[in-house]
Amino acid sequence: MTRRGTARSGLRRGRAAAALVTGARSVAAAGAALCVTAVLPVGGGTARAAGESGESGGYVYTEGARQVEGAAGTAGAALLEAGATYRGSLPRDGKLYYRMRLDAVSNAYVSVTAVPRPGSEVTAVDGVRVSVQDAEGGSCSRRSATFGAARSPRPVTATGVREVSPGGSRCQGAGTYYVVVERARPKDSPPDDWGLELTTVSEPGLRRTGPADGTGPPNAWDSSSPEPLTAQPRRLHGGGGFAGATPVGQGVWRDDIRSGQTLFYEVPLDWGQNLYATAELDAADGRGGYATAALGLALYNPVRGRVDDAGTGYTGRRTTVDLGPVPPVAYGNRHTVAGQVSGMRFAGSYYLVVHLAEQVADRFGTGPFGLTLRLRLMGTAGAGPGYAGEPVPRDVFEATRAVGGVGGMGGSLAGGTEAGESHPAMKAVAVGGIGAGSVLLAGLGVWTVMARRRGA
Repeated sequence: MTRRGTARSGLRRGRAAAALVTGARSVAAAGAALCVTAVLPVGGGTARAAGESGESGGYVYTEGARQVEGAAGTAGAALLEAGATYRGSLPRDGKLYYRMRLDAVSNAYVSVTAVPRPGSEVTAVDGVRVSVQDAEGGSCSRRSATFGAARSPRPVTATGVREVSPGGSRCQGAGTYYVVVERARPKDSPPDDWGLELTTVSEPGLRRTGPADGTGPPNAWDSSSPEPLTAQPRRLHGGGGFAGATPVGQGVWRDDIRSGQTLFYEVPLDWGQNLYATAELDAADGRGGYATAALGLALYNPVRGRVDDAGTGYTGRRTTVDLGPVPPVAYGNRHTVAGQVSGMRFAGSYYLVVHLAEQVADRFGTGPFGLTLRLRLMGTAGAGPGYAGEPVPRDVFEATRAVGGVGGMGGSLAGGTEAGESHPAMKAVAVGGIGAGSVLLAGLGVWTVMARRRGA
């Protein structure tokens, strides 16, 4: 071979090698992109990209929620369908009316989340009020959620109920019912409109009732606080709304939170299981002062009804807030007036919501501040009541189970599940990871063959 031929051959091999490197980089980048896409929380579908809520502190609405406009009275009230999610707005003055068509055997729940603009000046007693009324204006339920002592603008959620019960005298029949939404303290409320998210759930009646079916009055349970978990924390990032809540299980979890931000976490609880949760806020960087009710922790049930909440002030030192142990999930819990017990009435996804007050920034800066969650799941998962039909949405009262049962630390990125019963978000991680790896290997193989042919 001549010197020129040797040079050309070397040039071809060099170009082939360069092509191989370039191709490998391109395929690797594509695989990495697939992997990143795969591990984003799937939740219920949200209208945000990754990390959007973490910086803005704003609420993230359910993706695809239907736009709805409340009426000034019962005439012309928009229909809310069971299992649907809606989005609208709430003015400062006046009431908004919506209607539902209900049968005579199912319980109906309508959850309303009001979202004031960040930076708004709100009062402790302001918030949102939700009422359910029959066609004659009789009251079925009336619930409120307020901003509390921190006076920090944040998403607040109240849930109205039409409950069918033996011996009930009001709101028991089939027909048209009305949902009335208003501000809890209009005269002291900021003038701008608040965002609204409304969800509806239908719970079917039972085939039969009685103590043997677990539908009688609640049983005694151990209400003492267990020892918090002390395992090595694992990283995660909370979601910006109910639909995009990050799924977690038993364990110690590490996150970051900014002043004014609200983070959402989804904890599946089965029939017979209960939860003990604490939230710890790291110390500030040498700053002093005091912020009232700075760190808030709340628990909501699968229909977004509030079960319990707690708050604590912040002096710049490490501080902890905890929810008292709640009773095991049981259908019969609804037969008591105590909200902490009554709210634990069905299995499904429960929601831990953490809020850091806006006023923290005045003394300690905007952050981010280190946040540690310690979650202990207790009780043995069992069978639920014998429903006579399907709830709407169909899977609303279904829960995945933590790895290893009670006391297990979980074995996945977000809480772990038993073999064959992984959370949809974890399935997305697995499928996305396998798919991305397959694409990467296949692409490298193709580029290797092409390079060899070019070299030949």
